Amino acid sequence: MIALAEHTLDELSEAVQKLGEQKYRAKQLMRHIAAYDSFDEYTDIPKSLIAKLKECYLDRALTEQTRVTASDGAVRYLFRTADGDLIESVFLPHDYGNSVCVSCQVGCGMGCTFCASGHYGLQRNLTAGEILSQVLYIARDKRSEGGVNKIVMMGSGEPLANYDNTLKFLRLVNAEYGLNIGMRSISLSTCGLPDGIRALYRDGITCTLSLSLHAATDEKRKKIMRIAEKYTVKQLIAALAEYFRVTGRRVVIEYILIGGFNDGESDASALKNLLKGLCCHVNLIPLNKTEYCDLNAPSKKRAYAFCEKLNGLGVSASVRRSMGSDVAGACGQLKNRTFEQAEHTE
Repeated sequence: MIALAEHTLDELSEAVQKLGEQKYRAKQLMRHIAAYDSFDEYTDIPKSLIAKLKECYLDRALTEQTRVTASDGAVRYLFRTADGDLIESVFLPHDYGNSVCVSCQVGCGMGCTFCASGHYGLQRNLTAGEILSQVLYIARDKRSEGGVNKIVMMGSGEPLANYDNTLKFLRLVNAEYGLNIGMRSISLSTCGLPDGIRALYRDGITCTLSLSLHAATDEKRKKIMRIAEKYTVKQLIAALAEYFRVTGRRVVIEYILIGGFNDGESDASALKNLLKGLCCHVNLIPLNKTEYCDLNAPSKKRAYAFCEKLNGLGVSASVRRSMGSDVAGACGQLKNRTFEQAEHTE
């Protein structure tokens, strides 16, 4: 069975009519889906229809396995899917609103050396409903704290490698009958798939697009990112320039700072030359050290010195505040630790 959250309003209207019900019931059901209600909470729906739904659908795509709360208020959730897979999401409270960072795949196949998400490789793509359900669950859980205002697709997995489900998720979460979160409040991060970037704007998506660049030259990028063997940095920047030209949305360059590797003066100069003419902002992210790699973060002083160097060269840049680092903050860490604890107890 699939979860009701997989449906658009049109799809749900067709489904309820096939069950012999009136079309207007779909809007009633959508309100319950958006609230992440269980079937027992569908009190305005006839019991006969609920019985039919229970035979065909799941009311919820995910259940909470565990959670950890950081000292800064960030909450990392570990969810279990209906077929038993584990995925992570993060609630990030800010002065300007609450964000949720969602995963789009079970694991990741990109193989970046600094990332814990791909430690066990890619198991499968998440469906649109499974991605959406992460947001719905946390919005319900944090309702008393203002719910969810922003979405970040920066969790486990590569969104553009799961394009169809990512596209449907974006449309579902943006829909008036859903959470109605605007495209300007949604960020999508990719390690660099030019065809996927172009598909986004051709499909009318205008969210904030972020590129996980992490090195300004192909030579360095190949040392830490497998995807660099297939696409050059110039190809990626060209795709970003097209995205800006079509959508008018400034793009974001994510740049993980790795001590002694990509945080020197020559790296700043190379970044300036690469980004020349591109309407963008550089997010500098000191490496979140994991047990799965031997790379190290630069000192705080060195990170801010690199930021100042970029700004002095005319590159808009800032150092991103890290949240949740005291509770397995890097993507994949909580899931991996859960696996390892289970292995030790067997």
